[in-house]
Amino acid sequence: MTQTPSQPDRLSDGPEADILTPILDVERIEEDYYRGIATPGGRGRSFGGQVIAQALMSATRTVEAGRANHSLHAYFLRPGKADEPVLYRVARDMDGRSFSNRRVVAVQNGKPILNLTASFQVESDGLAHEDAFPHDIPDPEELENELQLAERHPGAVAPEVMEFLRLNRPIEVRPVGPTPPFDMTPRRGVQYRWMRTRFPLCDDPIIHRAALAYTSDLGLIQGALTAHGRAWLDEGAKVASLDHALWIHGDFRMDDWLLYCIQSPWTGSARGMALGQVYTRDRRLVASVAQEGMMRFPD
Repeated sequence: MTQTPSQPDRLSDGPEADILTPILDVERIEEDYYRGIATPGGRGRSFGGQVIAQALMSATRTVEAGRANHSLHAYFLRPGKADEPVLYRVARDMDGRSFSNRRVVAVQNGKPILNLTASFQVESDGLAHEDAFPHDIPDPEELENELQLAERHPGAVAPEVMEFLRLNRPIEVRPVGPTPPFDMTPRRGVQYRWMRTRFPLCDDPIIHRAALAYTSDLGLIQGALTAHGRAWLDEGAKVASLDHALWIHGDFRMDDWLLYCIQSPWTGSARGMALGQVYTRDRRLVASVAQEGMMRFPD
């Protein structure tokens, strides 16, 4: 792996650099109706992770304190518009002794773009085990982030992609090992990437869980494409998330490094399946992810 000792510990410092929390949080319009802001400077299709995170925040605002989100399941129905806000309608399906369940419909221009179901639980004790942290993973300080990789591989990405990488994006990603578009060799097995916010977040665990919901959609379906040596930016490619599920097993901080382990057990019928596990730097398994995406290519 490439050593980068001169790399700063953080790309941006200070609470004034937090551009993610305003994107995650939602405004209450009236009871059970919320509004999420448009993507700052956004254009084209909405990022699915943003819509998931705002839907989760809307559901969370209707649940009593002490009940943390432990799972969500979402279906993407239509492409959203990044430069327009989204309205979220929450249905309070159930409040039991230990669990609460919410349904959320994300609406833009009068049409639903996403359906989400979320479950919340009062913390309790029980049987416990977890998969072990993977072996031989280098520390994030030993790796380059995506922008540094692009600058070291001139011509590997299109100019518009380089422009995107240079934006003040909220999440920093440092891939472990070869990764598209810098290496297009077909590759099966688990792919690893360290990720965190580019700035400190507040201490509210609700924000950190929403931030993980946002980030969990980032590059997940690429795991299915990599098995075939393809990328979502290939000419003529039509790639879109169809559904997304996230299970949260424990507390974490999204402004500290998390290891995202991604693999694809299956592709076919112009669809691909990707699975993910998320570990903290102290080797705790804190989340599991599953996603299916549409993958269509001209050939």
